Amino acid sequence: MTHNEQVLRFAQGWIDAWNSHDIDRILEFYADDLELTTPYAVSLLNIPTGTIKGKETIRNFMQKALRLLPQLRYELIEVLSSVNSISIYHNSILGKRSVEVLFFNGNGKISKSITHYNSL
Repeated sequence: MTHNEQVLRFAQGWIDAWNSHDIDRILEFYADDLELTTPYAVSLLNIPTGTIKGKETIRNFMQKALRLLPQLRYELIEVLSSVNSISIYHNSILGKRSVEVLFFNGNGKISKSITHYNSL
């Protein structure tokens, strides 16, 4: 399997996990010390920086987000890769497009995630 095939397989697995709405399945992709930055942390949790830290805090955020957005369904558009990181470009929630920039630790788990949307 080539590097590109591995990256594409990872991205599709990540999207499939999100589309399942199964929090435990989603969190399997992430490290315990995850740092997640998203504009939805501002609007849903009133965190001005948009950054949430720690897997359990992020679990609570994801549960709240999935309850509020039961129609959430991602569709992969493209995956780009770099050194120890990838960017997943996908159709996102509420008719938006999103780029998730995911950084990996030495165990292949996502340690940092930054989400960008085409509109807020």
